Amino acid sequence: MKTFLGFLTGFFLSLSLMTSSANAMAEISAEDLVKQTAEDVLATIKSDADIQSGNQQKIFALAEEKILPNFDFERVCRMVLGKNWKSASPEQQATFQKEFRSLLLRTYATALGKYKNQVIEYKPTRAEPGAKNVSVKTQILQPGGQPIAVDYSLVKTDSSWKVYDIVIESVSLVTNYRSQFSTEIRTNGLDSLNKKLAEKNKAAGV
Repeated sequence: MKTFLGFLTGFFLSLSLMTSSANAMAEISAEDLVKQTAEDVLATIKSDADIQSGNQQKIFALAEEKILPNFDFERVCRMVLGKNWKSASPEQQATFQKEFRSLLLRTYATALGKYKNQVIEYKPTRAEPGAKNVSVKTQILQPGGQPIAVDYSLVKTDSSWKVYDIVIESVSLVTNYRSQFSTEIRTNGLDSLNKKLAEKNKAAGV
């Protein structure tokens, strides 16, 4: 069975298809947002030799512009920290959001370097009219490999749809990180987790 880190590669490759101008995409459905932005972002990746060769500056810039704005980061961080979010000070919460955002940025950079012409297949989205939470189900088709199921959980905000969780082969991104981080917090506290995340982000150049 594939490792979760392997799933993350698929997640970030496919999440790169979900980017757009918030103003342009605010009124469309979550499913249409995924589909309509795929062509543009894939074209950018395929046409940029620097990104394909692993240029970190361009990869980070691409992620900052097109990937991270599609997250509801406060919601994600609340879910990842669970009960520890409520007990954290505003300063601790802000630091965690900053460092967790950088963690996703550097993980994305690693995954983007592994792009090898994967294809995204979309499944019909079932949602009630006016629903504020939607799951968009996709599969990543890999040359010579088994398809990877990737489901996106999105919430409708005042301006647009935002991602708050990704489930890859039945493994939740939020649940996975909550499990990892809760052990460190329980043993050494949230400040220790924030410090370790900051050190790893700095070492990676984020």
